[in-house]
Amino acid sequence: MNLMTVLLVAAALIGVGVWGALAQQTFVMLMMGIEMMLNGVILAVAGFWAFAGAGLPKGQVLVILSMAVMAIELAIGFALVTAVYRARQADMTEGIGSLKG
Repeated sequence: MNLMTVLLVAAALIGVGVWGALAQQTFVMLMMGIEMMLNGVILAVAGFWAFAGAGLPKGQVLVILSMAVMAIELAIGFALVTAVYRARQADMTEGIGSLKG
């Protein structure tokens, strides 16, 4: 496996994530699209680290840090989705209308 293969898989993950974030209407699928985009970025960073970093731990720290940010983002996102569902009984993006009052 070479760097080009890793970057092609990362680009595919980012592309599917963009499609998932833009084409889906449910909040859960929107969040999954965003997570797939972040996974593609993490894979690209890890690939660059493995092939160009010569084993330096800086790449590993960056990947672990971005995974922690991704987990926090997911928790906050699902908390917001739960709050919107409890307040408006809306599970689709079109059901919100406006976030005011």
